[in-house]
Amino acid sequence: MNLLGVLEGILFVVGDEGITLNALTDILQINQDEVKKLLLELKHTYESEERGIRISFLGDAFKLTTKKEHKDYYQKLILNPESNTLSQAALETLAIIAYNQPITRAEVDEIRGISSSHIIRKLVAKNLLKEAGKSNLPGRPNLYKTTSDFLDYFGLSTINDLPKLPVKEKIEQEKDLFTSIYKEN
Repeated sequence: MNLLGVLEGILFVVGDEGITLNALTDILQINQDEVKKLLLELKHTYESEERGIRISFLGDAFKLTTKKEHKDYYQKLILNPESNTLSQAALETLAIIAYNQPITRAEVDEIRGISSSHIIRKLVAKNLLKEAGKSNLPGRPNLYKTTSDFLDYFGLSTINDLPKLPVKEKIEQEKDLFTSIYKEN
């Protein structure tokens, strides 16, 4: 088994979260020195001018990141009208945030059942979402909410113009039914 390829795949799969040295040693079932050697070998591979990514050590985690010298091209990608269409996952994430704002990424992930960090980062870059402070939850994660560009994109005057969710209405009706049954005459 080519552990260098496995390591590269692991770094891709963990995405923005990154992975610690201890986690890599557990997964690859090799000692820390061997993991460090693999990381350095992969890092040297990415240092070539022909490569667009690199391995970064941020916080206490290793992760794949883009090269800063290519930043101008990434900004063009975000601003390109052809790339401004929203995927189903992006629309789903926007809907969750719009109806539950402010909300943390972890709460969005819980509702979606899948990691949303990459999508949220893209939506922030497109200025459809913005950070709205810090949650009081442990770790003080960022809270996200929609922007005025979100309202413009969907032709809304205010966030109150969002269509009402039928599920919410049904819950309210059931709640009214429950309370009306037990009212005194």
